Amino acid sequence: MSKTILLNQSDWHFTKENPGIPTAVMGEAVALPHTWNTVDGQDGGNDYYRGTCWYTLALEKPAIPAGSKAVLQLDGAAMTAAVYLNGEKLAEHKGGYSTFRVDLTDHLKEENLLAISVDNRDNDTVYPQKADFTFYGGIYRDVTLHIVPAEHFALPANGAPALKVTPIVTDLAAKTSEVTVEAAVVGAQNVTFALEGQTLTAPVEKGTAKVVFTLNNAHLWDGVDDPFLYTVSAKLDNGEETSARFGCRKFEIDPQKGFHLNGRSYPLRGVSRHQDRKGAGNALTNEMMEEDISIILEMGANTIRLAHYQHAPYFYDLCDEKGLVIWAEIPYITMHMTNGRANTLTQMEELIVQNYNHPCIAVWGLSNEITAASAVNEDLLENHRLLNELAHKLDPTRKTTMANVFMLETTSPILEIPDVNSYNLYFGWYLGELEQNDEFFDKYHADFPDRCIGFSEYGADANPQYQSSHPEKGDYTESYQCVYHEHIAKMIADRPWLWATHVWNMFDFAADGRDEGGKHGENQKGLVTFDRKIKKDPFYLYKAYWSKEPFVHLCGSRYVDRAEDVTEIKVYSNLPEVSLYKDGQLVETKQGDKVFTFQLPITGKHSIEARSGEHSSVILVNKVDAPNPDYAMDNRKNVTNWFDGELDESCWSVKDNMAAAMADPKAGPILKQIREKAAASRGDVAAAVKDNPALVAMMERAMQRMTIQSMLMQAGTSEEDIKQLNRVLQGISKE
Repeated sequence: MSKTILLNQSDWHFTKENPGIPTAVMGEAVALPHTWNTVDGQDGGNDYYRGTCWYTLALEKPAIPAGSKAVLQLDGAAMTAAVYLNGEKLAEHKGGYSTFRVDLTDHLKEENLLAISVDNRDNDTVYPQKADFTFYGGIYRDVTLHIVPAEHFALPANGAPALKVTPIVTDLAAKTSEVTVEAAVVGAQNVTFALEGQTLTAPVEKGTAKVVFTLNNAHLWDGVDDPFLYTVSAKLDNGEETSARFGCRKFEIDPQKGFHLNGRSYPLRGVSRHQDRKGAGNALTNEMMEEDISIILEMGANTIRLAHYQHAPYFYDLCDEKGLVIWAEIPYITMHMTNGRANTLTQMEELIVQNYNHPCIAVWGLSNEITAASAVNEDLLENHRLLNELAHKLDPTRKTTMANVFMLETTSPILEIPDVNSYNLYFGWYLGELEQNDEFFDKYHADFPDRCIGFSEYGADANPQYQSSHPEKGDYTESYQCVYHEHIAKMIADRPWLWATHVWNMFDFAADGRDEGGKHGENQKGLVTFDRKIKKDPFYLYKAYWSKEPFVHLCGSRYVDRAEDVTEIKVYSNLPEVSLYKDGQLVETKQGDKVFTFQLPITGKHSIEARSGEHSSVILVNKVDAPNPDYAMDNRKNVTNWFDGELDESCWSVKDNMAAAMADPKAGPILKQIREKAAASRGDVAAAVKDNPALVAMMERAMQRMTIQSMLMQAGTSEEDIKQLNRVLQGISKE
């Protein structure tokens, strides 16, 4: 009978040295899962170790009956891995996020040295290579050894499970489903399948046995409301058994009506997720993944975009069980590599065949922001056509999609390749104003009424330490993150034809090239901190929109010291009425929808409580004489005014429109230099796209509505630099 041996806690050893193929166990003792970038991949500086490292294990030969096989399985080794047994190279795998298998049978001795090299170096063939997240190296998911008899369910090198299940709901009214089950088999003549009391036997032909079950009045997999799962089993004549879970459901996407599940409107509203976390990198435990799912469900989301690569098998299982609809994608991201085409196709094949049975997956993602650092040329288009064709060949039941970078023109031919599209927009954060998000989608929807469009990324960075009574984009305050998401959440709610929307991001994540917002090496657009300990205030805004669980949340619990005489108190709730109390005394009761704001005089230390029925939330505030400097970034402390004295309206100033000032022959060259300097500080991706014509055009449109002050503040320019620029502009007359 088959046997599975978990090798995670075995006596592995690790070394960064690269002496060639190891001839003995070497390095420090480690347990798997493991990454070598846990610390340096999260501390900023863009200097984390990227190289070739070795994992070695002294492996005793397991008991292998005559005719049986021993197959090694690695669920994730980033980014390129090579497997050696007793100095002999048996396999190489390119792609850091998918499962692969290696047959060890004919190479095992009584005592063996298993050595695995893992390489996350920069190259031009294996994705990802350029993106705003850390590319951790290591064997960071489970490693298992499978002992199978001569007649067994197949364990192919591409990591696919032995059973492939295709449920098709043929009649929604009657809930009739046809379930096709295919088993990949080695050595056996027949396979017996069992499902819901039905038993069917089929012969093995060319390595596959196939049957079709009919389920009448099937219990549908119905999203978060009722994620019902069936289990189909398969058995060989020698007693070998395997099984697979699946769900019967029907996904539809319509340009005007949006996403439908099982015949009813079901707008997908949720988040994107990176798999890493503080102190662990990408070497996660099951408990960590369970916590992530729990937090996402608490907020009321019904979908997750699993960015920007294949996630752990266990996480897809959790999404099946909890009813979360999933966008799954490969790491074809930011920069097209001419030599990387084969790798995109291999990673797409592995993503689909390994995860085909998961009812949670609705779409396969071809790429993310691939035109950010690459021109839309024929090679890039052909790569996407091939990916699209492969996805439909391997899985005719699901649609394909793309996440398009905000500067991609809506007339680009690449938008015609996938079945549905989404855009990543950051108006109101990186450039432009919040209202431009509304305008973009309304125009797209009007211009292309036959296209399905979604909102695949949007967000604003926030360090929860930073607070403000006058939040502005670019200040990294939790207060502005609230302002940003309040606008976007309402915009989304008013447009049900957006087939899917995904906040960027559910959790802060490592981007070692970043150094901003008071933290090193982190992208802070998450609604929850990197360590999962703090739910930022906007978390509760989305809970008010999406969750059915009644609650009240007072924002600003971290904004204790307040210098204003009258402070704004903001409450998020999915209840229709909220009452505000100060020191136990009722101040005001308001009716509202999701967001309730109160203007409250403060004189000292106060306990503030929001109540609605039996639900309440309490914060403490303290009136102080001057703003607490800890609530702002160093270059934004003690801000009073961006100019000295009264402005001369006949001369240019930072209060003027950016586009108008840029057109002035004297002010324009100065501002161009300042703008280029600010753009360069935005990191490697920004530097790569600075000459993109579409981005330049979009920035020009954004400048039509932005002041010089607004644009520079958004770029993180210091108070003194803005003041100095204002002094210069005040010396230039408007003509």
